[in-house]
Amino acid sequence: MKGFKDFIMRGNLVELAVAFILGAAFGDVVKSFTAIIMDLIGRLGGTPNFSSFQPGGVHVGTFITAVVSFLILAFVIYFGLVKPFEYAKSHLVSDDPDDVPPTTEELLADIRDILADQTDAPAGGASSRFTRRSDRV
Repeated sequence: MKGFKDFIMRGNLVELAVAFILGAAFGDVVKSFTAIIMDLIGRLGGTPNFSSFQPGGVHVGTFITAVVSFLILAFVIYFGLVKPFEYAKSHLVSDDPDDVPPTTEELLADIRDILADQTDAPAGGASSRFTRRSDRV
């Protein structure tokens, strides 16, 4: 039972569940936005509806309509969500390695070095040894 609890409480599973729920809720927004795009295309040259297309008696029209809707939807999502997200991420998130906070191991190593320097230094001279990690590099 403990293994099952660990599996359920795993961060990735919870994040996936939240993403799935939000994706399902966002599906209605995407469908309505796709309907708006399809209506705009319909005003320009007729709504792309191939539902009655049956070459040789095979009902492929619904499939063709679904593919066209998917391509329009993919276009809208890519240029409406993905590209703006990539743009914002590239301008808001810094890739500068100096901006990365030190790891716990680096902080502990710095503390160890400072304490070692204090024990080796004469009394009263230890305060000058306290330097920022970026100053020592």
